Amino acid sequence: MGDLVARYREVFGPIGAVRIVRGPGRVNLIGEHTDYNGGLVMPMALEASVRLALYAHQEPVVRLWSEQFAERAEFALGGEARLEPPDEPPHWLKYPMKVAEVLAEEGLTLYGLSAVVEGDVPVGSGLSSSAAYEVASALAFLVAARPELPAGPAAAAAAAHGLTTARLAELCQAAEHRVGVRCGIMDQFISLHGRRGCAIVLDCRDLSYEAAPLPVDRARVVVIDSGVRRKLTAGAYNERRSQCEDGVGRLRKFDPDVRQLRDVSPALFAAHQHALPQAVRRRCRHVISEIQRVRDSAEALRAGDLERFGRLLSDSHASLRDDYEVSGQELDLLVEIARRVPGVLGSRLTGAGFGGCTVTLARPEAVEPLRQAVLDKYPKETGLQPRIWICDAADGAAVEV
Repeated sequence: MGDLVARYREVFGPIGAVRIVRGPGRVNLIGEHTDYNGGLVMPMALEASVRLALYAHQEPVVRLWSEQFAERAEFALGGEARLEPPDEPPHWLKYPMKVAEVLAEEGLTLYGLSAVVEGDVPVGSGLSSSAAYEVASALAFLVAARPELPAGPAAAAAAAHGLTTARLAELCQAAEHRVGVRCGIMDQFISLHGRRGCAIVLDCRDLSYEAAPLPVDRARVVVIDSGVRRKLTAGAYNERRSQCEDGVGRLRKFDPDVRQLRDVSPALFAAHQHALPQAVRRRCRHVISEIQRVRDSAEALRAGDLERFGRLLSDSHASLRDDYEVSGQELDLLVEIARRVPGVLGSRLTGAGFGGCTVTLARPEAVEPLRQAVLDKYPKETGLQPRIWICDAADGAAVEV
């Protein structure tokens, strides 16, 4: 943190007390493409995060320096906090711009600030760098408006402005929608609600959640970056969301209580799936079965049945590959390499797909053999260099300084 404060002063000058806010990335253990269908998910927050070192000032301007892009950009907060963006803002600037926009519409008074942005959540990896950035940006605006706020969890900063962390997650989600990705609530929610040593089982309809302890003495979570970058705004993500909505509309004819795929029972789907176009049928089948897999996974963890949890992870990958069609040869290869390692309990792609990472559940003694197998085989077959992290569940967003 001291280095980030020093970096701020290098970029913007040695003025005042610099604050630091943090928004963590996340890995979703199971429950993929269920969040925007009103379903269940099981993510955990990561130590990898986006941090902003900031200083509030009196000008209605937000000035940012991105360490990752080595680029400086700014936008103005005009009358009644209306934004006056530059003609062609860099893509990374759009996230705090849209966060400021939705916070202003929520009734918060925005103050100008300057900030250095740094992060170690790999962009395009499926570990939700965008949500981490949105959450950190939101905290920066909350701190700029109340400089006396002490360091502590995001909940305290939100409460000081009359917000809950659940509402702040919804606002950050709305900001991402305006950037161009119609994401569900999971990424922003877990970034704000992460709990050390636990995943959470989140109901994306009512935002109720419960902790799911992860016994690190019996199994470790290994995230492997395929090296294949993706852009969700390219349209494939939004296309699948539209296909799910199409399925809901068609299935509602058989049950008027169906509002989202969450409401479609396996029995209802089995009885009427042939009323759906083939592609829509496959998308719906994945979501409906995946919601059940999250329920089964929570039950397995409560029972300490890690073998069953691992099998559910592998079943999830097959469904994402075959029915939702969001995998690829590199992700499939990483899953196959992992599953051949003794002591690996299960593996699947994580995140929206189209590249990014896999998540693997492995016995502690299998972690090093898994790492060696991936480093030996994956580059030879793909020409890509994977990155591997052994991850622990981390706390959620916070004002750190």
